[in-house]
Amino acid sequence: MNKILLCCAAGMSTSMLVQRMEKYAAQNHIDVEINAIAFDEFSEQIPHYDICLLGPQIKYKLAEFKAIADELHKPVAVINMMDYGMMNGEKILNDSLKMITSEEAK
Repeated sequence: MNKILLCCAAGMSTSMLVQRMEKYAAQNHIDVEINAIAFDEFSEQIPHYDICLLGPQIKYKLAEFKAIADELHKPVAVINMMDYGMMNGEKILNDSLKMITSEEAK
């Protein structure tokens, strides 16, 4: 099972996105665990996940978080602003799974 972590300023806006992603996953029989957290929980939580996606509002944290995640060989990316604004759970989930697969292939 793939485990996806979404991270934003307080974990609230990404919680709505998690629901959309989980709905799409359930409809398509994709075995995945998705959680949303506030950015101050990143260091504590990233070891337990395969990937972390940042809300566009905290893209300034990318370099800091990527340095931590790189040590654990875990991808970190900023969610596309358009996909985030549209709460496009399908695209964001599929993009996440591609990134996980790409990292595993290394």
